[in-house]
Amino acid sequence: MKELPTIRLDRLYLRPFRQEDAEQVQELAGDKYIAETTLYIPHPYEDGMAKAWIDTHTEHFNEERSLTLAIVHKEESYLIGAITIGCNKNFDHGELAYWIGKKYKSNGYCTEAAKGIVLYAFEEMKLNRIYARHLARNPASGKVMQKIGMKYEGLLRQHVKKWGEYEDIVCYGLLKDEYVN
Repeated sequence: MKELPTIRLDRLYLRPFRQEDAEQVQELAGDKYIAETTLYIPHPYEDGMAKAWIDTHTEHFNEERSLTLAIVHKEESYLIGAITIGCNKNFDHGELAYWIGKKYKSNGYCTEAAKGIVLYAFEEMKLNRIYARHLARNPASGKVMQKIGMKYEGLLRQHVKKWGEYEDIVCYGLLKDEYVN
């Protein structure tokens, strides 16, 4: 079994989630705002969901399916959010996904975390391409993608259904040679 990495950044650590993070995950991810702006986070966020989710991380990493890490403030060690690279090793690409607790928005934390995990994905996971998607009504997520050098690749109209409504998805991508240059 491989150990999940810890990635040290300027203001943040990206580290493996621990079971003791579950309460904080439930509090942050349980905010309706997070569920509204992401594709897969449910609302309400039920008791036990965070613990069950955390339990999947090591296995998914060892199966080369995904790397999910906690975004943690370096100085004060509080949990800010989560970041993931979902992998498809057949194609050497991965999907970047993230969420940041509402009270930590607009501090550049998501951009810093995204830069860190993307570098790790290219260098250590040997991926050739990273892509990301966001709900069209969440342009802040697209700004993060642009800040890390991702290129706009298109709009998928009414591609998903969120809470009974069809939603447009905006797509971005980044190739390893673009990131290096």
